[in-house]
Amino acid sequence: MTGIRTKGEKRLVVIAGRSHPELAEAVAAELDTALLPVETRTFASGEIYTRMEESVRGCDAFVIQSYGGPVNEWLIEQLIMIDTLKRASAKRITAVVPYYPYSRQDKKSRGRDPISARLIADLFKTAGAERIISVDLHAAQIQGFFDGPLDQLFAMPVLVDHIERTVDKSNLMVVSPDMGRVRVADVWSDRLDVPLAIIHKRRDPAVPNQVTVHEIVGDVRGKMCLLVDDMIDTGGTIVKGAEALKANGATGVIVAATHAIFSDPAVERLTSPAIDRVIVTDTLPITPDKRFDSLEVLSMAPVIARAIHEVFEDGSVTSMFNGAA
Repeated sequence: MTGIRTKGEKRLVVIAGRSHPELAEAVAAELDTALLPVETRTFASGEIYTRMEESVRGCDAFVIQSYGGPVNEWLIEQLIMIDTLKRASAKRITAVVPYYPYSRQDKKSRGRDPISARLIADLFKTAGAERIISVDLHAAQIQGFFDGPLDQLFAMPVLVDHIERTVDKSNLMVVSPDMGRVRVADVWSDRLDVPLAIIHKRRDPAVPNQVTVHEIVGDVRGKMCLLVDDMIDTGGTIVKGAEALKANGATGVIVAATHAIFSDPAVERLTSPAIDRVIVTDTLPITPDKRFDSLEVLSMAPVIARAIHEVFEDGSVTSMFNGAA
């Protein structure tokens, strides 16, 4: 199968970085095409080289890169791939970044802080990307950082569908892990048509620099609690929240999140008895050493592939979600 899909005079190519080939291959399969052959090497000095092995002149190119570690290496690789496509006369280049790198650095929390998420957007633009496709941005304002279209896809429909098929909703309650995620948790609550609770974290004056008190806003006694977030990094917030829910009478805790960063010691924490199930998507690679018995991984490849199809056909990405999320 060729790495170029042709429709009339339009040609679509899907190119993958080396960070998460399984997801890229699944996306290409959903599009009934193959990944474009690319020669990619890292020299002894650490510098990266890429070369497209087929002509991309006039093509609509989609470059997929997921940002697990090492983030900076994968970022440079994707930027070089985009620059390579631009210099090879690709007609339009879209950066597909299922997990947007540096997304938590979206504002200045203190004086002299960087806004690195904006810098990333500038780098994509300078390299030659005309569009970005991403999934569940950590902060909505990142959409305004890129000087061009930025399509945000949502994992919630995939996660909600799985939960509706595998969980008894009669005793289910959605829980926000902190006040900052209440709006997202409220949408989950509406979609599942179940009640909402909130974990309010506050600091104990006697224990500086640590969140030690978790107050539950809502009655979780006898409930199966669905703790929802956009990402799990080290797992500290999630586990403490689950422990607080169990201490307040929850019968069980299910964790659902889009991005499984799983930095150490996340796996150790997520296997805590306080958590019954962990449901995530494959926007990031999950290596065998980061998998555990209670982990369930759902594919985002069909959603990403449909978004690529809509962009290629000059259709509507927004219509995929009926304006909701």
